[in-house]
Amino acid sequence: MQILFEDAHLILAVKAPGTPSQNDPSGQTSMIDLLSDYCSAPVFCVHRLDTAVGGVMVYAKTRQAAGALSTLFQKGAVTKKYCAVVHGTAAGGVMEDLLYHDKRINKSFVVNAPRKGVKKAVLEYETVVGDSSLSVVDISLGTGRAHQIRVQFSSRKMPLWGDRKYGSTERCSIALWCRYLAFVHPFTGEPVAGVCAPPQTEPWTRFTL
Repeated sequence: MQILFEDAHLILAVKAPGTPSQNDPSGQTSMIDLLSDYCSAPVFCVHRLDTAVGGVMVYAKTRQAAGALSTLFQKGAVTKKYCAVVHGTAAGGVMEDLLYHDKRINKSFVVNAPRKGVKKAVLEYETVVGDSSLSVVDISLGTGRAHQIRVQFSSRKMPLWGDRKYGSTERCSIALWCRYLAFVHPFTGEPVAGVCAPPQTEPWTRFTL
């Protein structure tokens, strides 16, 4: 586990794909477990990455910090940037959809009209490198909906590599990585940023990033 920043209030760390962001009913070791052991004290989860997705996350070391960080996320004051490998040719641009997340099956859907449980989802992306079969895209989230990146690209026939829930046929980890997380420290007022490149594994190794 890589630690990117730490002080008395919060800690930025890199979550590995396959590790739950928070305590899991299955009993699988989570980031909460790992960081609590590292800090020798409880830590608090204020946002999430899907278990299959890796990258930069921030955790609170006190309840006061948890409240302050949660407020930043709710206000959209945290900058999150992702990179992904998608099937097909991605031109770049803005994606704006209405999403419905079915909690019974833990899957999101693009829908055509507002109704109960439907939320607006916005992201902006640009293509870093690619060919006719695969593209590496850099993504800036405007909203943080459940499975947002995964379903928005899949709905445009560009599923993420390894994302079998949303249309990929590859049997491997989902090629989605939170590469950058930044915000103003809620107590010191100083800028805080965590940066981490995706792992040197398939399919990232196909490209020079």
